[in-house]
Amino acid sequence: MSELRLKSTGTIKLFENDNTSSVTIASPASLSANKTVTLPDADVTLVSGTMNDATALSGNIPVSNLNSGTSASSSTFWRGDATWAAAGGDTNIPIFRVDTCDQTVGGGSTLIFTNSIFDSASGYDASTGIYTIPTDLGGYWFFQGNATILTSYTGMWLNIWLEGTAALRGDCGNANKGSATVSGILNVSAGDEVLCNLELGVSQGLSDAAGYLNAFSGFRLIQ
Repeated sequence: MSELRLKSTGTIKLFENDNTSSVTIASPASLSANKTVTLPDADVTLVSGTMNDATALSGNIPVSNLNSGTSASSSTFWRGDATWAAAGGDTNIPIFRVDTCDQTVGGGSTLIFTNSIFDSASGYDASTGIYTIPTDLGGYWFFQGNATILTSYTGMWLNIWLEGTAALRGDCGNANKGSATVSGILNVSAGDEVLCNLELGVSQGLSDAAGYLNAFSGFRLIQ
């Protein structure tokens, strides 16, 4: 048969008892150029089976076909694990800084800073002194803390704790001043809790007449 045409909607079937045959759309042997199969202008849907073409696919896949478009936006990208994820930005965010701490501390005490200067992801809890790493924003972060007590005292250590363990440690840098600073980079995960902890051999009151004498800050590094 040289040509088969359907005058109305219908189905072309292989011989039903033959499960090994394929249908081939062939061009005349005398033509050597690439051939084109033209489909109707309206959408054509493959009801079942697969279309396999590793070399000639073109056009864009609709976003709604990728995880239904859930979490797709101008700031996300489609990852190899078939999920939308936030793209690495060109700014160090989230970022936070809190200060003002009027406590009497001794031994090891979590510093509670009561004034939030900025907190882009609302991760700091002023009732506990804990900053919680926001969802999907783990990675490398820079943290810094400073503390000042009322009297000169050399036996003080200011630590930044990560998940209940001292991860960064700074001691009193001047024998004539009761102040300590600590800073560094930590690799954290979403949900991790970070705080400032001050160690003193004797009970002391914090000096915070200027507010910024005691502070805690941090930001996520560009990944």
